[in-house]
Amino acid sequence: MQPNLLPWIIGLWIALIAIWIIAALKIKQPVRRLSGWQRSVQVALTVVGAVLLFDRDLSLGSLGTRFLPESAAVAWLGFAMTVAGIAFAVWARFVLGQNWSSQVTLKQEHELICRGPYRLVRHPIYSGILLALLGTAIYFGELRGLIAFACFVAGWWLKARTEEALMLQQFGEQYRAYQRDVKALIPFVL
Repeated sequence: MQPNLLPWIIGLWIALIAIWIIAALKIKQPVRRLSGWQRSVQVALTVVGAVLLFDRDLSLGSLGTRFLPESAAVAWLGFAMTVAGIAFAVWARFVLGQNWSSQVTLKQEHELICRGPYRLVRHPIYSGILLALLGTAIYFGELRGLIAFACFVAGWWLKARTEEALMLQQFGEQYRAYQRDVKALIPFVL
């Protein structure tokens, strides 16, 4: 039988959102902000992913089919991945500090951060949140969770690519060396 960890999982996501809102009150002013079709696509994919993953009343035929058995082991694995992912993202957010932005942006006196989780991956906030989303999808165990996860990956991969182009413009060879030394999302892999 699967333990009911859903209140804890929802609480973790609410805590993450609260931390993001509070931390956003103290960020540097932007000097350059990128937007356009990439931002629209990224936001749309994120919204679709969130609805698919979190709207438990949404009935979409076979998308509610389980891809994992309903068991305590699966529930605890999903929960552990959610906790680890959110913790990693929060750590990265605090290390990034005032350079953070919800949009692809250059800040006043923007710094290239290469310490803490940024030594492991170039986009640790995305990595952490994606791990947490995958954990939540595993907890639910339904096909729609995998589709939601794919939407999130596609949206944040697009955002990461846009961010990389801006960082290359701003930091040049220093960022190119960082790209050679540190993988984008999964340490030592991708």
